[in-house]
Amino acid sequence: FADANSPSIASSFDQEAAAVLMARIAVFKAEVDDSPDVLRWLDRMLICLCQKYTDYMKEDPVSFRLTDYFSIYPQFMFHLWRSQFLQVFSNSHDETAFYRHILNEEDLNNSLIMIQPTLMSYTFDVGPQPVLLDGALIKPDVILLLDTFFHILIFHSETVAQWRKAGYQDQDGYENFKELLENPVADAQDLLVDCFPIPRCIVCGQGGNQARFLLPKLNPLTIHMSTLMIGTAQAAGAGQAIFTDVSLQV
Repeated sequence: FADANSPSIASSFDQEAAAVLMARIAVFKAEVDDSPDVLRWLDRMLICLCQKYTDYMKEDPVSFRLTDYFSIYPQFMFHLWRSQFLQVFSNSHDETAFYRHILNEEDLNNSLIMIQPTLMSYTFDVGPQPVLLDGALIKPDVILLLDTFFHILIFHSETVAQWRKAGYQDQDGYENFKELLENPVADAQDLLVDCFPIPRCIVCGQGGNQARFLLPKLNPLTIHMSTLMIGTAQAAGAGQAIFTDVSLQV
């Protein structure tokens, strides 16, 4: 066993495995403790880790620095905190039990996707590329492909949804738009090949009620600041949800 202050502990830290282990412990605790208590426990564990393995000056948030060995672990905890495993308000007891059972049974890669879903962006100018879970990506001419393991969602932003509804993809001269629509569908089909259980596949447009599967997964700060999402009569009429979570950037 290594000494408690040995530098080899930090250099050997496996962020992905630690995130999945913490998720499974949190799910176990959620079966016997109240949800707020579990969330506070997660917060305390993250604070303890940061106190021991980060560099900072007291009362100076700007000085806070994480080493590369721990750089992505906090964002895993951020998304776990907001996940359906611990935030069960909108799910039935059966759904919650199913989600938690699958988390305990799947391997590391699939468990990480459940905790922090993957997001792909498709635009006219740039080919498909993985992007962060950030609401700033919702621009008028973009398509997003979200994989949560339980759902695969294709999201058409405002302009894309309007053009698709107008049938531009079936007209001459819009072949590039047709290709833009087809690319995420083909990638979604590839994701479905080896999936079990089969995830629910959803295609939706901005302002539609199915967009609720995407918005809670995005960084809430940029959602709050986007007038395309909330704060307008149009958004209110479309039934957009308002999220009050702390931003990952804070």
